[in-house]
Amino acid sequence: MTIELTMLALSVALLFVLILIQSSAGTAAQGVDVMAGHRDNMKPMTPWQARTKRLVDNHREGLALFAPLVLIAAVSQISTTWTVLGAQLFFFSRVAHAVIYLAGWPWVRPVAWLVGIIGTVMIFVALVPALKFPF
Repeated sequence: MTIELTMLALSVALLFVLILIQSSAGTAAQGVDVMAGHRDNMKPMTPWQARTKRLVDNHREGLALFAPLVLIAAVSQISTTWTVLGAQLFFFSRVAHAVIYLAGWPWVRPVAWLVGIIGTVMIFVALVPALKFPF
């Protein structure tokens, strides 16, 4: 398995962990009966519950950009210094982003987010020479 695919697998594992944290926050805030039910009449989210939801949503958005690029690179058999470094930047920045987000540290979180975006862009840039436009 390539390093890029390994970073993708670890990023999915991170999403799973974050979903478990979000689920625990929801259960603690709303109660087991509410969370196991239809959730139509939930009380407003606590700040912690809302933060974990935003974190999971943010990670999903990042994966929506990162995953297809890694898969395209794998199928195209493209693995360069840029794709490897980009994938590593994405994963490790997302771990840092999660810790920073959960800790509630302002100003540093956007830096971790930006590093992940830079990693994603690096993979895209590495794929550009292989693109074939149908027009």
